[in-house]
Amino acid sequence: MTITDVHAHLLMPALQQEIEKRAPELVEEAAALELRRNGPASLKASGQMIGARIPKLVDVGARLASMDEQGVDRQWLSASPNHFYPWAPEDLAVWAAIEANRLLAEHVALAPDRLTGLGLVPLQHPHRIVECIDDAVARGFAGIEISSFAGDVELSDERLEPMWSRLEEAGLIVFLHPFGCTLDERLDRFYLSNTVGQPTENAVALSHLIFAGVLDRHPGLKIVAAHGGGYLPFAIGRSDRAWRVRPEAQGCAHEPSSYLKKLWFDTVVHDEVSVRRLIEAAGADRVVLGSDYPFDMGLDDPVAFVRSAGLADDVADGILGGNADALLAGIAQEARA
Repeated sequence: MTITDVHAHLLMPALQQEIEKRAPELVEEAAALELRRNGPASLKASGQMIGARIPKLVDVGARLASMDEQGVDRQWLSASPNHFYPWAPEDLAVWAAIEANRLLAEHVALAPDRLTGLGLVPLQHPHRIVECIDDAVARGFAGIEISSFAGDVELSDERLEPMWSRLEEAGLIVFLHPFGCTLDERLDRFYLSNTVGQPTENAVALSHLIFAGVLDRHPGLKIVAAHGGGYLPFAIGRSDRAWRVRPEAQGCAHEPSSYLKKLWFDTVVHDEVSVRRLIEAAGADRVVLGSDYPFDMGLDDPVAFVRSAGLADDVADGILGGNADALLAGIAQEARA
């Protein structure tokens, strides 16, 4: 069995440096927003953490050594979310996405038997997304990574319909990974920007997809939610209640809880009870191994975490690799067709 980690990141310092050269004022504004959202204590701690982990974020040798230590055979590699640049104007955003795809493809090419790429798209400019999806496909990527929102674009936005259609048509994977929470200063201490903000953003984004009927119109979408889908799978009963009693919440054809079985969720939930709850809510075939490598809010030993959750052997094997293999096999079938 191939053990696959679907949630692992690549940092691209050269891309960041070029962005800073091309749009210094916008980068400064984005940094001020990050300070407001995270607070100085968290930004300082994050800077120190990332600085200590730079080799794991940029060097393929360090990455492969870590994978060997963890017992991971393959990583799905996605850009570190700081490379989303949701504030970038159109031309810069498209350039940044394609350049990120180029750099990520170079990294994957250093160990193609162990790394699978997920590309970037400029989510805030919907009419330019499909060309960047095509760029990712041309580089041999298995799909794309997107944030929970970008600018005024929510995942329920009608302007994203061409994106969903192209992704569904090609059978590509969509890795949903938030970056930044609009609760802003309310989360600027105690690292709430991450511990509360990330799962909130996951829940909001998935709710937009469900309640807007995106999954009804595009039943073939393969969406993998980071961080176990945030709060949504654990409070889905409230969504079902709203769907039953509120007319404005009836944009989807079925109860919201039924759509959890049409999504996939990684295991970055940090306790075994939550893993078992995810399986109950979504199904054993809808949970996949994730680590958030190499960040400190990830799982240091993701395989052991799953093995310790008290799961049946066949369920654990599916989570550790079988379910991810099935997703990739589906892409291969689409490509042959």
